[in-house]
Amino acid sequence: MYLIYFAIIVLIPLWAQIRVKNTFAKYSRVPTSTYRRGADVAREILNANGLYHVAVEEGRGFLSDHYDPRNKTVRLSPENYHGNSIAAAAVAAHECGHAIQDGQGYAFLKFRHALVPVANLGSNASWILIMIGIFAHLSGLLLLGIVFMAAAVLFQLVTLPVEFNASNRAMNQVVSLGLIGNREHREARKVLNAAALTYVAAAAVAVLELLRLVLIFTGMNRNDD
Repeated sequence: MYLIYFAIIVLIPLWAQIRVKNTFAKYSRVPTSTYRRGADVAREILNANGLYHVAVEEGRGFLSDHYDPRNKTVRLSPENYHGNSIAAAAVAAHECGHAIQDGQGYAFLKFRHALVPVANLGSNASWILIMIGIFAHLSGLLLLGIVFMAAAVLFQLVTLPVEFNASNRAMNQVVSLGLIGNREHREARKVLNAAALTYVAAAAVAVLELLRLVLIFTGMNRNDD
C-alpha cells in the first residue's frame, strides 16, 4: 500500500509538469494573429486597468513568470517576454491577472499573502516535529507537526482560487482588448488550464500527505490506549 501511495504522490506532480511543458512547447510555436510580444500584451492589459505603476520586466529562467506584489512588477521569462506566441500571450495575461487582483484587493490573494509566513514556518518545521514524533512515539509532538503542516496545506488550497481567478481575468482581458484573435481563445485557455494542473496536483498531494499523517496519529493513539 505504501508503495502505491508513494507512486501516486510522485506520478501526479510529474504528470502535471509533463502536461504543462508539452502544452507550452506546442503553443509557443504558434504566433497570435496580432503578433504582439508577451511584454506588449502585459503592458496593454495593465494600462487598460489603470495599473500604469506596475512594471513589466524580463526575468530569468524557463517558465519563471510571476507577479511580484512587493515591487509591483510583472516578470516574464525571456521566451514569453519577447515571444509573440499564444503561450506567451496567455502567460503574460495570467500574471497581469494577479496584478489586477492586487490592485483591486482580491480577498483570496490578500488571504494567501497573510498565510505566507505561517506556511513557510509550517513547511520548514512540520517535518522535523513529525519525524521526531513518529520515531520517539510522541503523539503530542506529531500532532503539533500535523498542525504546522495543515497551515502549509491551507496555503496550497487558497492558491487554487487565486490562480483560477487570475486565468479567468486573463482570458477576459485578451479577448476584450483584442490582444488575440477570437479563434485563438481556446488555445490560450489550454495553456492556462495546463498550468493550473500543477497547482491542483500540488494541492492534491499535500492533502493526501496530511491525511496519511492524521491516520498515523490516530493509529498511534489507538495503540497507546
